[in-house]
Amino acid sequence: MALGANLGDPSRTLPEAFQELERLSVEPLRRSSLWRSKPIDCPPGSPDFLNAAAILKPAAGETPFSLLERLQAIERRFGRVRAGRPPNAPRRLDLDLIAFGDLAARSSFLTLPHPRAHLRRFVLAPLAEIAPDLVLPLQREPVRTLLAKCPASQWVEKVG
Repeated sequence: MALGANLGDPSRTLPEAFQELERLSVEPLRRSSLWRSKPIDCPPGSPDFLNAAAILKPAAGETPFSLLERLQAIERRFGRVRAGRPPNAPRRLDLDLIAFGDLAARSSFLTLPHPRAHLRRFVLAPLAEIAPDLVLPLQREPVRTLLAKCPASQWVEKVG
């Protein structure tokens, strides 16, 4: 999953979100460092994001839909408001389910793999830190190669 925040204190929010994600995993959570990025497709004046990536092992019987519901519940606990907000508005916490094993699926509720993950440096840089050889569903190249192909204009910086 990809984590992001650009409201409140993201340097505290993301480590706290990692703790919440740890509770959803039956194995130790794999977590990246924090990365700063410029907003993409966000309203003018949006603050920079802090981003990260995590890999968890869901409990037996967990589905991508049930996991997404849990992720959205965590977002709400952190103050995420979706209703009435413009797309890509600044947010206290964003938890995106990037992939669920090798599943490829599309519904009105969820698309797997995430349709833009393979194109976004702010997703790929943290993910490459913890899983450089991961091949996302529907992709042929590992994360490290996808990252190398991202435009340099998509600035990210490792911050901790």
